[in-house]
Amino acid sequence: MNLNLKGKRALVCGSTQGIGKAVAEELANLGANVTLLARNTERLNEVKGSLFSSGGQNHQILTADFTQVDALKKIIAAHIAEGNVYHILINNTGGPAGGPALNAEVDEFRNAFEQHLVCNHILTQALVDGMKHETYGRIINIISTSVKMPIAGLGVSNTIRGAVANWSKTLAGELGKYGITVNNVLPGATATQRLSSIIENKAKKLGKSAEEVEEEMKREIPAHRFADASEIAAAVAFLATPAAGYINGINVPVDGGRTGCL
Repeated sequence: MNLNLKGKRALVCGSTQGIGKAVAEELANLGANVTLLARNTERLNEVKGSLFSSGGQNHQILTADFTQVDALKKIIAAHIAEGNVYHILINNTGGPAGGPALNAEVDEFRNAFEQHLVCNHILTQALVDGMKHETYGRIINIISTSVKMPIAGLGVSNTIRGAVANWSKTLAGELGKYGITVNNVLPGATATQRLSSIIENKAKKLGKSAEEVEEEMKREIPAHRFADASEIAAAVAFLATPAAGYINGINVPVDGGRTGCL
């Protein structure tokens, strides 16, 4: 099985913490040159310095904020114009705030659509010509199991994640002939800062302790535990390798068996 990413370049979004950081680490471990993209330059440099580089990799950073769509477009265009070519794109963005869909303001949907689908699209358009030239491309979107079964209390997220999933499936059909695959990884409950915030907010609303809410959530998962970010990263990294070249247009739940559908 060919899991070697030596000589490949990867752009990893949201890579200063959580799942994005774990993905960057795993890709570097497999030999890839990793460019970290997030909005905090100091944190980007910290993560860059911690990445495995004994294979001669040259890791980089790009500072951009997904709430500033036009600026992102200019930043990535200038970066590509400098001759940077990528084989792997990891689209990863923190999820929208929770709450019922009916209570959401229109701007909440609009902003989430821009920060997720529109920004993903901008990056894909910028990188895809290089992937075509290299006849190797892996576009992997880290979204949510809600694309299979909506999650109660995440109305905006359910809606936008579904849009990203269908965008991805459409691109998979368009780009497959160029040696480019497009897939989605769907994390379940993962021990990250975002999950801690969700648990704390839910505990306040229900008048329970965070520990009680956490245990209730774990009981819904056949594995009876939360995922470690590295476990999500392992699935993402596999899809990025040559070994996954014939896997295209799929949703991969990494959720301990929680999602109640095929």
